Amino acid sequence: MTTHDYDYYGLVASTWDLGRGDTANWTDRPFYLEIIRQYGEPVLDIGCGTAEPIARFFIDAGYALTGIDAAPAMIEICKRRFPSSSWIVADMRTLALGEQFDGLLAWDSFFHLTPEHQRRMFPIFREHAAPSAALLFTSGPRHGKAIGTFHGEPLYHGSLAAAEYRRLLKVNGFDVIANVAEDPKCGGHTVWLARRR
Repeated sequence: MTTHDYDYYGLVASTWDLGRGDTANWTDRPFYLEIIRQYGEPVLDIGCGTAEPIARFFIDAGYALTGIDAAPAMIEICKRRFPSSSWIVADMRTLALGEQFDGLLAWDSFFHLTPEHQRRMFPIFREHAAPSAALLFTSGPRHGKAIGTFHGEPLYHGSLAAAEYRRLLKVNGFDVIANVAEDPKCGGHTVWLARRR
């Protein structure tokens, strides 16, 4: 992901928000109703966008949540929408908050990084995860990259192989609880749930 990409997210923040805020078509929701049982608080939402619908889900459930996103326009929307939560402009690739969380979430955000930057994220996850913390993220189903589109603009997606994700989780102190590739019950997402030892 490049600085230009972050600038782009800032330019499309309102349009992005309209699409993500359509909770009637939120295919991930049944999955979250199950997964939230794995989470303690506070929760760190890495790449929170405009807080819709996922951060809202945790906030409405009573969880203390901190959201980070590299696009200031996204964070401004979060602050207006949920002023009692903590919202920080930060690049996940260099994240260093100096605190630990009982739940870490990188849903539909982590997979916009290149494979090399994804590898470097696992020590960052470890540094922000309290003992027994849950880590939930989405990836691609196999090693490679794909270029999607959002309102006519290219949108990068990258992924490592499943075996490499497992290795990176293990060496950084996480045990895999669940991994489902292209889960039809979750909008076709490839989902990882791990817990820090």
